[in-house]
Parts: sequence; C-alpha cells; structure tokens
Amino acid sequence: MDPREFRNAMGRFVTGVTIITAEDDAGTHGMTANAFMSVSLDPKLITVSIDNKANMLGRVRNAGKFAVNILCNHQQDVSMHFAKQLLKEEPIEFGELSGVPIINNALTNVVCDVEREIELGDHTLFVGAVKDIVMNEGRPLTFYSGQYGQYEVPND
Repeated sequence: MDPREFRNAMGRFVTGVTIITAEDDAGTHGMTANAFMSVSLDPKLITVSIDNKANMLGRVRNAGKFAVNILCNHQQDVSMHFAKQLLKEEPIEFGELSGVPIINNALTNVVCDVEREIELGDHTLFVGAVKDIVMNEGRPLTFYSGQYGQYEVPND
C-alpha cells in the first residue's frame, strides 16, 4: 500500500486540533498534533503520538511532563504557527498550569506527567498521567482531509 494512500485514508477521520507543549533546558516548545486520545478514567490517563524524527520527542522525554491544549475554533493561526504553515510567524505567549507551559485561551488544557512511552513503528506514544485540567467555553477547531474546520452544535 502506498504511504500517501494510507495517510489520505487516515485523514478522513475528523479530529480536534491540539498543541502539545513542554519545557526543557532549551526553553518552551509546542507542536501541532491531532493524534491524541483519552486512555483511562481510573487512573486518569491520556496518550499522544509523536513522530520519532520530531524535535518534540526529545523535549517531552527530557521534561518528563507535557500539556495537551485542545484548540478553540478561533485558534487556527496558533495551530498553523506550530505546524510551520504561516508565512510570517508571530511570537506565542504561553501561560502556565502546574509548572507546564500551556496555550492561553484554549478550549481545554490538560497537564500530564509522562507515565510511560511506547515506541511503535515511526512514532512514540507518550502515556500521560493527568495532573491538572482547565476548561474554557467555546467550540473546537477541527481537522478533516487536510483542512481546518469548525464543529457546529446541532440545534444551537
């Protein structure tokens, strides 16, 4: 099977858009990601998937903690900034939650300690033990078939 065909097929699953943030000795870093999921309610665990070639892999590993920032529909520019899709990048001002950098005004910020990492294929899964959460009002930014979109609440 052609890798592009597989990627295109996986792109047909509509997802939210997140920024993974972490801080190490080199500073605060972020990465756009849609490979995120809840794993367990008891204990509270989530997982993110990071390409083994991504700079963020070593940063999360070194930090031992990270945040998943679920973006609001008005934060497409933030996603594009961390995906390096903007022609002119503006600096991002980070907030902080439980000692971890977060994206301000995100729909949800989830702070985790790295519980476990599992290398599978060309990615590493980081299982995070959830330590803190902040939720804000708004609607999620979505991603489908290579395009950003917005979720519309039925009968709203």
